[in-house]
Amino acid sequence: MQPGQPSLTALGAARLRAAHQVLDNASILMDPLALRILGDDIQVSLDHARTHTSGPRLRWFIAARSRISEEALTEAVNKGATQLVVLGAGLDTLAYRTPLAGDLRIFEVDFPATQARKRDMLAAATIAVPDTLTYVGIDFERQTLAEALDAAGFVAAKRSFFSWLGVVPYLTETAVFSTLGYIAQLEGGAEVVFDYVNPAGSVAPAGRAAHQALAERVAAVGESLQSYFDTAPLCARMSAIGFRHVDDVGPDRIAARFFPESEHNAPARGGHIMHASTF
Repeated sequence: MQPGQPSLTALGAARLRAAHQVLDNASILMDPLALRILGDDIQVSLDHARTHTSGPRLRWFIAARSRISEEALTEAVNKGATQLVVLGAGLDTLAYRTPLAGDLRIFEVDFPATQARKRDMLAAATIAVPDTLTYVGIDFERQTLAEALDAAGFVAAKRSFFSWLGVVPYLTETAVFSTLGYIAQLEGGAEVVFDYVNPAGSVAPAGRAAHQALAERVAAVGESLQSYFDTAPLCARMSAIGFRHVDDVGPDRIAARFFPESEHNAPARGGHIMHASTF
């Protein structure tokens, strides 16, 4: 992140979500606000998607991680969750379109500059902000999540759901586990969905070029990837800090469920989606 500047990778992800609605006919994620929040730059979004170094797979992955998180949220609410925390919310539109908004206290947590840009874009697109939503400004590397949420009215004793998409790879390992440790110890019980990437050395050769190209692309805009995790040690460490249920959804499972059939037998590559709960 550049000091005082909104996240460019958040904008890039929003453009891919918008392009998914058009290029893929929203086959994975139906998001009627993805185009609206970006205003008049849909052609920019389509061009961005068509020329992306990762091809369509990153676009599909971004849609898939939101789909998995949203399905998990619905299940969590059915089981008693009353608080939704969207960590590193960027230009995500979930809080503004979910039919669950009236049943949840929602907290969007992000850098203040990114939040300010988003609020301007929401206003320009005449997208209503739910009465149940609170914006929480934070620098994940300099503040604890506990401090920021407590000040915003979050209640640790209530069951909660955390959506943390497109953020973990950009944080240090220390910041990642500080946040996971906080979530794991919430007295009301909690679950989290986040995505992460394996180290380049553990990626199949067919995927390493795309892995490196993405790393170089985000570094060029000042938002370098900082954390990589091997799957088995990550799962073990999450169990050790208090998560009772840990489900890692890897590239094979993501492709089999969401990607076109022609991609099912392609070499497995791409990010992982983790769904973990303390109950």
